Amino acid sequence: VSDLRASALPGSLDVSRSMFDLRSPPHRFMKRYDSVSSVPSSTSSRKDSQGSNRSLDTITLSGDERDFGRLNVKLCYVSSVEQIWITVLHCKDLSWPPSCGENPRICVKGILTLPKPVHFKSSAKEGCNDIEFMETFVFAIKLQSLQAVKLVFKIQTQTPRKKTIGECSLALRELSSQESNHWLDISPPSK
Repeated sequence: VSDLRASALPGSLDVSRSMFDLRSPPHRFMKRYDSVSSVPSSTSSRKDSQGSNRSLDTITLSGDERDFGRLNVKLCYVSSVEQIWITVLHCKDLSWPPSCGENPRICVKGILTLPKPVHFKSSAKEGCNDIEFMETFVFAIKLQSLQAVKLVFKIQTQTPRKKTIGECSLALRELSSQESNHWLDISPPSK
């Protein structure tokens, strides 16, 4: 440690500059991590005294955060009959807490956030790296009503007990008769 401190002051400035550079690309992940809880962010800030250790810890934490998996859905609005078609295709690289067991039964719950919310749920499938759902849900709702709301997906375990393990959402402003394909990053469930 004393050797590092003894090596010229500009060297330590380079370390702090590189720490700043490391933090700037995954900036949005940093913000999300800090907003989860004040405990982890204060714990990592205490590690400042250990120099570059802090930036390495931060990269690891934001990396873990991205490992919740992705949900693939397709959307289409059929204007002639004023219907929205929502197809839940599959979940890729899904992770869940150890408390849920090795292969919990997993389903996707959808919510259209209208003044009177519309709920739907896929059938439950055995948890694995790539869960195929291939289920379509159709609702008769006016396009103007849909363009102001979000479509929220909650990834839930059914066994051993019902629990939301992740969520993602999509704004419906761009909804059209052209079927659109979306890959949504699953994030930890909001409290």
